[in-house]
Amino acid sequence: MNDALFLRNPEDSELGKKIIKHSIQLISKNGLEAFTFKKLAEDIGTTEAGIYRYFENKHRLLIYIAAWYWNWVEYRINFQTNNIKDPFKRLQKVIKLLATTVVDDKKTFHVDENLLHQIIIAEGSKAYLTKQVGEDNKHHFFKPYKDLCATIGDIILECNPKYKYPISLSTTIIEMAHLQNFFMNNLPSLTDFGNSKDEKKIVVFLENLVFSSLK
Repeated sequence: MNDALFLRNPEDSELGKKIIKHSIQLISKNGLEAFTFKKLAEDIGTTEAGIYRYFENKHRLLIYIAAWYWNWVEYRINFQTNNIKDPFKRLQKVIKLLATTVVDDKKTFHVDENLLHQIIIAEGSKAYLTKQVGEDNKHHFFKPYKDLCATIGDIILECNPKYKYPISLSTTIIEMAHLQNFFMNNLPSLTDFGNSKDEKKIVVFLENLVFSSLK
């Protein structure tokens, strides 16, 4: 993780891990706008000043948990596609991983990946849709997301080495997976499968979109 995101590494203490765990729970429950360090401190049973020793503000905290998520997603992709030789099948696996519900990994007790996935869908773009995005980018805050896109882009180029837009397509896959999931559950008239609440249909849609582009 980028050291510039935090004042003290939350992974190095029990309080830090509680900050991550409870912030994910509160943001998932109430949304980023209603989330404050004061409410987080009350939920944990600590002081607001104690939380500020770890993070400068809630936006840095949001970028931190988003970066954690993107690192975890890239790990899952590498792990679950490692033994798949066919790049088209690897890309299918990537689409499925991005477009379907995440199961919480019990080994990371301080991070509920299922809740974090829902936060990324609903709030993740707020990490970079800001006036200070250029400055944040200079500090390499979005490197985990860029690395994930590059990994997917490499698989795309294996499918079609002549394809001109591998990074654009990789970001489209990620963002479209999230948008269609959000629309399906909240604005169903903006999808063709909102009434079904079936994530498999998002997977089929994305496969159709991606593989048609790669022909």
